[in-house]
Amino acid sequence: MQQIANIIGSNVYYDGSRVFTWLADLCGLSVDLVNFLITQFLALILASVFRSYLHPSKVTASTRHAIGLVIGLFFGYFCFGQQAIHIAGLPAVCYVVIRTQNPQIVQRLVMVVALAYLSCIHLHRQYYDYGSYSLDITGPLMIITQKVTSLAFCIHDGFTRDMKDLSRSQQEHAIKKLPSALEFFSYTLHFQGLMAGPLVFYKDYIDFIEGYHILKQTAVSKAKYDIEKEIVHEPSPVKAVVKKVIASLVCALIFVKFATIYPIKAMKDDGFMATSGFFSSFWYMMMTTTAVRFKYYFAWLMADAICNNSGLGFNGYEKDGVTPRWDMLSNIDVWAFEFGTNFRNCINTWNTGTNRWLRMVVFERVPKRYGTVLTFGLSALWHGFYPGYYMTFATGAFIVMAARVARKLFREPFQDTAFKRIFYDILTCLVTRVFMGYATFPFVLLEFKASLRMYLNVFMCLHLVAMIAVFILTKFVPRGERKRSPVATTISATSGTATSHDSVIEPACLPPSTKSGAGENGWQKLTATADRNGTTANGSATAAAVSVNGHSEMNEQHQTVATSKTERESDNLSNIIKEKIEQETRNIEELIDKTVTGIVELKDDLMRMNENNEIFISAETLRKRQQNKAEIHSGADHTGGGVDAFLKKEIDALNAAVQQQLLRTTNGDRQTDITS
Repeated sequence: MQQIANIIGSNVYYDGSRVFTWLADLCGLSVDLVNFLITQFLALILASVFRSYLHPSKVTASTRHAIGLVIGLFFGYFCFGQQAIHIAGLPAVCYVVIRTQNPQIVQRLVMVVALAYLSCIHLHRQYYDYGSYSLDITGPLMIITQKVTSLAFCIHDGFTRDMKDLSRSQQEHAIKKLPSALEFFSYTLHFQGLMAGPLVFYKDYIDFIEGYHILKQTAVSKAKYDIEKEIVHEPSPVKAVVKKVIASLVCALIFVKFATIYPIKAMKDDGFMATSGFFSSFWYMMMTTTAVRFKYYFAWLMADAICNNSGLGFNGYEKDGVTPRWDMLSNIDVWAFEFGTNFRNCINTWNTGTNRWLRMVVFERVPKRYGTVLTFGLSALWHGFYPGYYMTFATGAFIVMAARVARKLFREPFQDTAFKRIFYDILTCLVTRVFMGYATFPFVLLEFKASLRMYLNVFMCLHLVAMIAVFILTKFVPRGERKRSPVATTISATSGTATSHDSVIEPACLPPSTKSGAGENGWQKLTATADRNGTTANGSATAAAVSVNGHSEMNEQHQTVATSKTERESDNLSNIIKEKIEQETRNIEELIDKTVTGIVELKDDLMRMNENNEIFISAETLRKRQQNKAEIHSGADHTGGGVDAFLKKEIDALNAAVQQQLLRTTNGDRQTDITS
């Protein structure tokens, strides 16, 4: 079997440690990949130590900052050698800008400085190691760029803008205090997210370091789902971590298996072009891009598991108020991406951390008519300057436009029976896979000439199909479908497939309320009106939504109601299929839960603290801690700064709430005694 080291590229340019070259030769992997795996698995172990022994109740926030930073710097030097100077250089330059420049313009200056620095490293890599797939410093620098630019925008929001002028997301992340040097470098270089992300916003990271995150996210869940929790326990992430680690290892095995069968470099060989036919070339495109995707799945799932194992990524509770959610930083939904029926759904579930960043720094801050162009432009510049990136972006945008036209023309005939709707969903899923491989393989191949030759080998057929759809078939779209009213647009939004330009191009950068809320409200209003007034009411709005020349107003209204019912049935069918997939997923998760329960219980027994240091905080414990704190303050200087700082910032707030609840209970008992 051909070694992975020869398949994914040489590592001559690589400047990281060579200590484990013997292990790389033994495993048949490149030394840069071995180093990456070692750091990630070591980070997974250290994350558990960080959560257990460096808990906010035991050490100060400064200690947690310092240790996370030191480990991150060690990992950086181990993997990149002297090149690691750049992972400190980029944030250092940006920190100087943040501390010295006016908050009115600091976000723009930091964006320019960070992108300029990152672009120089991209160009340096392309010049000295063009087309290589070995691990290099640009990966961590891309994550650091996201962090420093998002931080600068949060500072701008907190210092210069009124809260009422900010969106909900901007209000949550606005910063009113400049970070210290330790806080800043810990945020940008902490070991949990240095190598592969994911992106965490500054305020969420500080809440995690100082111990606020559990109470904060629990309060959000209580308000959202009306959950009643008298005592807040700190949930264990072990089960979520085990699931993600297992999933990442499965993805790694799939990548190793298929990367040896479908190596990327083969598409650059003249012999491959000469011997591959039309269908074999298409198949190779799909399988190569699929294999590469699983490499990203492995890296993102493992990075998410590392963050969760350190306690970072808690996102409140499910509706039952018991099951904790550890998906705040999740970067990928593998099932949703691999089985998406259109490009919009796939884009929404791919690299969601970058989507959040693009939405925060660009899409929400520019005029809407420029939002899509500027967002894609920043994304392309952030990725680098390989021609394959820009070929993928251009081809993908063109295919999205064609898909919108094709859906308007061909979807309706498949909506009259359940069998046709299932067939349509399966067909669109398969077609999406073909078009996805066709559009994204230049992103993997990187080179313009090789990508163009591969396209010519298949006669650029899907480009021609897209051109026919955009420039010819669009003329056959009914006029009412070309210029749809807002009501019609909202109806289509509920079907789960994009129909308007905005819903196709922009959803990866839209806030959740913009993506679905308007569609649901529009659908509810329309169906409520139809049920209440019949098919003769609301004639003008309904006719505007589905107007077809040559039909009377009454026929148009009947068609609208029929179309609405058809789309609603299609939604129900899609929901049924989705529920079945989710049920199977839950079955697998339950199996994993049963498997790891013994391990979790054993770990809890080993790591369980004594009764005076239990993780959850009862009223009795709080009273004892308050007494101890009073005794400490009344005596000489003390060294228990970690516990004291934690009590001041978190436990005091919880103590007040518990004391208030106890007072209410006491008053209630007194009133009961008086009444009796």
